[in-house]
Amino acid sequence: MDSNKNWREDLYVIIFQSDTPAGRRFDSILLLIILASLVIVILDSIDTVHQNYADLLAYIEWGFTVVFAIEYGLRLYCSPKPLRYAFSFYGLVDLLAIVPGILALYYSDAQYLLIIRIIRMLRIFRVLKLSPYLKQANYLMTALRGSKQKIVVFLLSVSTLVTVFGTLMYVIEGPEHGFTSIPKGIYWAIVTLTTVGFGDIVPKTPLGQVVSSLVMITGYSIIAVPTGIFTAELANAMRGEQLHTIARPARKTATNTAQPFARVAAMHCSRNWNKQSAF
Repeated sequence: MDSNKNWREDLYVIIFQSDTPAGRRFDSILLLIILASLVIVILDSIDTVHQNYADLLAYIEWGFTVVFAIEYGLRLYCSPKPLRYAFSFYGLVDLLAIVPGILALYYSDAQYLLIIRIIRMLRIFRVLKLSPYLKQANYLMTALRGSKQKIVVFLLSVSTLVTVFGTLMYVIEGPEHGFTSIPKGIYWAIVTLTTVGFGDIVPKTPLGQVVSSLVMITGYSIIAVPTGIFTAELANAMRGEQLHTIARPARKTATNTAQPFARVAAMHCSRNWNKQSAF
């Protein structure tokens, strides 16, 4: 029983810890395997390569899938809390690295979903000790959380605009000019409002062209709104972190300064107590 427990602990250190030589070696090999599997998926999407080497690439890909399945099983086996790992971010990503290979048995194009394995390359931040980069990513997440409500309101407003403009264009232009339905008009409004302009549907009537010009001007007017919201929240997040960093040494200095005065006051009280006791 003890030997089994020790084996699981050693395996946990190798697989989950990157601050040991064995752990760093394991993570480095794993990243190389992930990178190789991504190269195989990309090569398999090229027609000439697929026609000549489809079977070979399929065997190699299945080999990678088996390796990742074994690795996932070992992670569940040696983890102190398997369910917590299974439903964590990295646990779900590790599972998604295996699922497309199984789905490819029933749907051949599902193998290209294996490109999701690139998310597993995020482990490179842990292996190479790039924690400052992860700290900067936390600023982005904080800014996104802070601007969530504003962005939702903005998206609802834009959705209302494109619905109104799409319906107007359907009424004004009609099916004879390509606006065969309201959803088709909404599609045109989204493409025009975002200043993409594919040109597959073009208004032909003068009134339709006026509305189109209004949509394009509106698009240029609102395109900077989400950027400004996110930038303001990002600045607030970074300013809050700077204030927290400055306040921490100040509190420490105040504590260190107060300690000698506290000792002097305690000595003074003790001396007065001794004098009173003598009387």
